[in-house]
Amino acid sequence: QVQLVESGGGLVQPGGSLRLSCAASGFTLDAYSICWYQQRPGKEREGVSCISGSDGSAYYDDSVKGRFTISIDKTNAKNTVYLHMNSLKPEDTAVYYCAAGGGMVVTPSRVFGGIDYWGNGTLVTVSS
Repeated sequence: QVQLVESGGGLVQPGGSLRLSCAASGFTLDAYSICWYQQRPGKEREGVSCISGSDGSAYYDDSVKGRFTISIDKTNAKNTVYLHMNSLKPEDTAVYYCAAGGGMVVTPSRVFGGIDYWGNGTLVTVSS
């Protein structure tokens, strides 16, 4: 059974940092790409960063470039993707979802392909 479980959300002050985790099970990360999406209050879900499970290629939306870093840990069967979020802004407040795509291709400038599986999300609130 495929599962994506996010954790690490919470309340943080502007300028602060958080690390989100996405624990994947039921499939091998080598064959999938993993993305983080954010859904701000009243807005549609939007992709912010993706990483290829096969070669580690990463994509970042312009809104998070230089502030967020995506990474993948496949050692010791961890199968976890992280989103390191620095210099957080109030506009980063959102529910963050982890998603996996088996046919997805990730390049630094663009992501091709769709999502096969979604997690349930974790809430990040940036506020003083």
